Amino acid sequence: MKKLCLLFILIAALLYGCTDREQAQIVTTTLPVYEFTSALCEGTGLTVSRLITEEVTCLHDYSVQVSQMQAVEKAEVVVLSGAGLEEFLEDVLAKANAVIDASSGISLCSGHEHEGHHHHDPHIWLSPANAKQMCENICNNLCSLYPEHKNAILKNLDGVLLKLDELQSYGESVLEALSCRELITFHDGFGYFAECFDLHILKAVEEESGSETSAQTLVELIDLVNTHSLPAVFTEKNGSTAAAQIISAETGTPVFALDMAMSGSSYFDAMYHNINTIKEALE
Repeated sequence: MKKLCLLFILIAALLYGCTDREQAQIVTTTLPVYEFTSALCEGTGLTVSRLITEEVTCLHDYSVQVSQMQAVEKAEVVVLSGAGLEEFLEDVLAKANAVIDASSGISLCSGHEHEGHHHHDPHIWLSPANAKQMCENICNNLCSLYPEHKNAILKNLDGVLLKLDELQSYGESVLEALSCRELITFHDGFGYFAECFDLHILKAVEEESGSETSAQTLVELIDLVNTHSLPAVFTEKNGSTAAAQIISAETGTPVFALDMAMSGSSYFDAMYHNINTIKEALE
């Protein structure tokens, strides 16, 4: 019996050790900060995980799962996109060992009202220039937390910044000669993208479940499409298309889907998709 008990204790210890090793040292929230952090940590042996893997358009009413709370509490460091995006984690973050806010020093655009409170637009990564600042913020903090990997992290930073410069240059070149630079979007998070590539959002409508676009707003949007002869209206790939389809039926204007690049498998793929979609729709 003693031998059997000892065997169970050894097995439990081994299982605990495996679980502990599987816990990522660095926990990130959404796709952009996960991808940036993973790139910065390449070759260092540091492990990086992502909390939010679902296809989401916003995090206003996101509910934290127990497993996510545990991941935050066990991590050596948590990397946030910041700018208010992760408000749902506020209580959990109080128990985190270290937190990196990637939005530090970035000028924020005005956002929208939610439950009576005004919020800045947190979708800062949709501007490659902002994404570069996010990477530098993450890099500086990681170098302080893991000085033994500083040289590798700094070298990796150069590679990520180069990719973001290439993204910016591609967007500027592809979108330079558009016949129309005005947009109607059915998500209010594309302001940084528009500003970065010299586009103008005439109207951004936040259409969520239970708060569909009113008839009055639909009339206003149809009038905008006709007045400005807009060649397209834009939805978000994970959002509602109901109002956009009504406008399309009334005006004959096609509907195109943009990507918030908040979830999915590749930030860069999403950004190149957005640039190419804008070109197709507005050239």
